Amino acid sequence: MMTNLPTLRIPVWTLLAAVWIGLVAPAGAQPPDFTGLVERVSPAVVNIEATRTAEAAFRQGAPQFEDEEIPEIFRRFFGQPGMPAVPRDRTSSGSGFILSQDGYLLTNRHVVDGADQIVVRLVDRREYDAEVIGSDAQTDIALLRIQGSDLPAVAVGDSDALRPGEWVVAIGSPFGFDHSVTAGIVSAVGRTSRMSGQQYVPFIQTDVPINRGNSGGPLFNTRGEVVGINSQIFSNTGGYMGVSFAIPIEVAMNSVQQLKHTGRVSRGLLGVNIQEVTREMAQSLGLSRPRGALVFGFSEDSAASEAGVQLGDVIVSYQGRPILRSSDLPPMVGATAPGTKVSLEVFRDGRTLKIPVSIGALEGPPATARAEDRERAAGTPLGLVVQDLTEAQRTELGLEKGEGVIVTAVSGISARRAGLQEGDVILMVGRDKVDSERRFRELIAGAEPDRPVMLLVRRGEQSQFVAVTPRKAED
Repeated sequence: MMTNLPTLRIPVWTLLAAVWIGLVAPAGAQPPDFTGLVERVSPAVVNIEATRTAEAAFRQGAPQFEDEEIPEIFRRFFGQPGMPAVPRDRTSSGSGFILSQDGYLLTNRHVVDGADQIVVRLVDRREYDAEVIGSDAQTDIALLRIQGSDLPAVAVGDSDALRPGEWVVAIGSPFGFDHSVTAGIVSAVGRTSRMSGQQYVPFIQTDVPINRGNSGGPLFNTRGEVVGINSQIFSNTGGYMGVSFAIPIEVAMNSVQQLKHTGRVSRGLLGVNIQEVTREMAQSLGLSRPRGALVFGFSEDSAASEAGVQLGDVIVSYQGRPILRSSDLPPMVGATAPGTKVSLEVFRDGRTLKIPVSIGALEGPPATARAEDRERAAGTPLGLVVQDLTEAQRTELGLEKGEGVIVTAVSGISARRAGLQEGDVILMVGRDKVDSERRFRELIAGAEPDRPVMLLVRRGEQSQFVAVTPRKAED
């Protein structure tokens, strides 16, 4: 006699789904196995240790001990924080990758900025001293070189071909754990950074776990090609929260070629001040929806103004590429070689007009401060070297003609303690405006030793006064 078996009731839609997954869905729909990729590319990924030596840190005025770094036992023995600084080396760690067999490699600028000694370690434990060939603050990249031959090198991919949902892999040294592998997907492309001064970088957003120490490391596609440089995370805690940003390799390689040949990075310049188009503005202007970049001002000798762009125009297309947000325009212009003729589409009085424009040049500052500039800085009253701003730099910073000088080297102890950095703009000395390097030197020439001088300093979009004490003649 047959025993009655329990009836298994399965909905029809479940059966159909099972058939789809098992028979129809492509194999690529399953999470990929990255083991072969990692074995192939890891030799070209490096750990970078950047050290500011105790001697140089003391000379430059860098703090030697942060209060929170002092062990509790020493706090109790010596009393409250604020005890005399103990000279010591300060070391930071990051990641990078080798570009060519003759020793060129890439990392983030912030990983090596200000370092006196840079050590590069390969996965096979080889170590090399590295020199900085050049760096670019706008893209936050640094080009280094080590003395070696037949070194393992990465293959450079096409970051413009990345699509949201595509798998990507990061290899780096989070918290000092060398050659850690993490993976995720591309969340979005063309993202604008919220950090000041990086409007020319259309970031790749991913959900790849990135933490401190991953900076400068490569982001690979599933073919094992570098498509980005891991650079930033968005976090409320300081740790990974699912939103990471990488610099597209196309942007980085453009800067690399210029740093190799000229020591600085030049970008295209349209010469317009732009803002976002809101829904109310779109209705007022007659646009069907909010889009484009609204022109509200021009720089001096603006290429766009000379070509016929007017105040109130909305730039809706650049070289045939639509401008959905105002932040879309700067990366497109910056990636264009100066002197290139491009086509703009602007919306004006209910009509779309095509305007040809010859792109101008935005000359960046020298890639890194030269040794002779640092020596000059050491001999000045405030330990600073400044130079006149170019017109392009004024345009980028939104400054008027005859406003400010740019800091090119800092070596004074007091200036370092005040937080001054290369690239800062000094607008005033005391209550006197600074309009040239010559005027700056005149104003500080009579500064009394040990009597602090007030400087109005601008960095990015923020300005504030800082106090710097002149050095004594015998220092």
